Amino acid sequence: MNEKVKYWTELSEYDMKTAEAMLQSQRYLYVGFMAHQAVEKILKAYFVSVTDETAPFSHSLSFLAKRSDIYKSFSEEHKDFIDLLEPMNIEARYPTHKKQLMESLTGKRCTEILHNAQELQRWIMKKL
Repeated sequence: MNEKVKYWTELSEYDMKTAEAMLQSQRYLYVGFMAHQAVEKILKAYFVSVTDETAPFSHSLSFLAKRSDIYKSFSEEHKDFIDLLEPMNIEARYPTHKKQLMESLTGKRCTEILHNAQELQRWIMKKL
C-alpha cells in the first residue's frame, strides 16, 4: 500500500472510530457526519490507488465514487446509502433544520447508518 493510500485509509479508520464514539455518547448529529467523513476518505484512498493522482477536493461521495470508477460496482444498497449519507456532511456543520434533523436521528437510525458505513468501508478496503 503506497503512502497516499495508507494516509487516507488511516484517516477513514480514525473517523469511523469517532463515529462509533459519537454513537456511544448519543451525539447523534455527529454519527452521520463522521460516518460521511470515513466513507469520503476511504473513497479518496480508492481514488488514489487506482489513479495515482491527488484525491479531488470534494466532499461529494457520489462524485468521488464516480471519478474513481467504483460507483459502477456499487450495489443498489450502496448507491442508496451514499445518497442518504451525502447531506449529513453539510447538515451536521450547518443544520438549517436542526430540530427536525435531531428528531430523525434516533439511536436505532444512527446504529443503522454506522453499520452501513462500516460495511461500505470494509467493501472498499477489500478492493484496495
